[in-house]
Amino acid sequence: MRIRATVAAVSGALALSAFAVPAAHAAAAAPNVTFSNMKVNSGTAVTLGATSTAKVKATYTVTHPSTVSMTNILTGPVLYRGTSAKDADTQVVSDDPGTCTKVSSTTLNCSATITLPANELYNSDAGTWKTGGVAFDTKANTQKWQSDLGTIPVRRAAKLTADATPEPVKKGATLTITGKLTRADWQHGTYTAFGGQPVKLQFRKAGTSTYSTVKTLTTSSTGALKTTVTAGSDGYYRYSFAGVSTTSAVSAAGDYVDVQ
Repeated sequence: MRIRATVAAVSGALALSAFAVPAAHAAAAAPNVTFSNMKVNSGTAVTLGATSTAKVKATYTVTHPSTVSMTNILTGPVLYRGTSAKDADTQVVSDDPGTCTKVSSTTLNCSATITLPANELYNSDAGTWKTGGVAFDTKANTQKWQSDLGTIPVRRAAKLTADATPEPVKKGATLTITGKLTRADWQHGTYTAFGGQPVKLQFRKAGTSTYSTVKTLTTSSTGALKTTVTAGSDGYYRYSFAGVSTTSAVSAAGDYVDVQ
């Protein structure tokens, strides 16, 4: 992930964080702690609009030998896109050290917040991120980075429209349903066309609660959708996109058609 240049430099790392982790002294031992049970955003995908900022909660467990005092040790979650949580070029550290509750003489349950502003990301940063942890001993000035604690999808938000015409329409006449699929462009703070994607046209009969798929279309290079159906009964037409690894799922608001 290439965090853009306006973020703060922390320990030589570009990190969206006030949790400063200084460079460790090589001669001292790293904090003797282990991270586990790392969960970011309750395990669900983080979706960012073109200009939105997500404040994502992370929870995790820290274990340590009973002989190790945690008085001087700060911990926090890390999101990263490289091979290691320690990689300064691909990491985002929590805003502040985690707030921890002692469970036993060797265990702490902790939580922290990670801020992800869309305007600090490149579009290519969308996809699966990894989770890790960092511990910093403020007295010894040493640190420990732990990688591969899990994954979390970070996706560009999608928008989808649907418009059925004419309205009202005579039974048996032709209805034309148009629409457009766009997704967040983090680098420019707007929404742009998402072409070449399969999108389902769906219909929900008036008085019912379930949509049924009528047909599947592919968006044009401009994200446009257009098809026709024969008007049969009153109801709602919409387009629905299932999403991909980089982009969220979305369904258009149903457009009601009065069939006379």
